[in-house]
Amino acid sequence: MESLRVSVHLITRQVPGLLVNGGPVLSLSELVDVDLHRVRSQIRQLSQIGLNGNAASCLQELRHADLLPGWYEDWIIFEQTRLRQDRLHALLVIARESLARCDYEVALEASEAALELEPLYERAVGLLIQAERQQGNNASALRAFEKYQGQLKADMGIAPSDAIRRLVADVR
Repeated sequence: MESLRVSVHLITRQVPGLLVNGGPVLSLSELVDVDLHRVRSQIRQLSQIGLNGNAASCLQELRHADLLPGWYEDWIIFEQTRLRQDRLHALLVIARESLARCDYEVALEASEAALELEPLYERAVGLLIQAERQQGNNASALRAFEKYQGQLKADMGIAPSDAIRRLVADVR
C-alpha cells in the first residue's frame, strides 16, 4: 500500500491533473486519452455498423494495439488475451468487408495483420488467398497457402482443410 501512495504522490507532482481524487475513488482525468478505450470503441463500431469508410485508420489502430506489453501479471495476461482475440475478429471483419468491396489492398493488409496475431487462423489465410487471387497474384496466393500448410504440419501435424485447398486447387 505504501508503494501505491508513493506512486500516486509522484504522479500527481510530475503530471498535474492526470489523476482525479474523488475521495474514496481515484481515477484518470476525463481529458486523458486512453488508447484501450479508443480501440474497444472501434471494435464495437465495427461489429455494429461495419467499416463505414474508415478501414485504413481503423486497421492501423488495431494492428498496433497492445495492452501493457511486457507486463505478466495474471489479470493483465487475461486482458491482453481478450484484446488480442477482439483485435483478431475485428481484423477479419475488415478483411472480409474490404474483399467484398473489392478493396484488395486493405483486405490483404487486414488478413496479414490477423495472421501476425494468429499464424494458423484458417479464415485469415482464406481471406489472404482470396485477396491475392482477386488481384491476379496466383503465385502469392499459392505461396501463402504453402506457408500455411508448412506451419500447420510443423506445429500441429495436420493438413489444411479442403476449403483452403480448394482456394488454390486450380493454381497448381
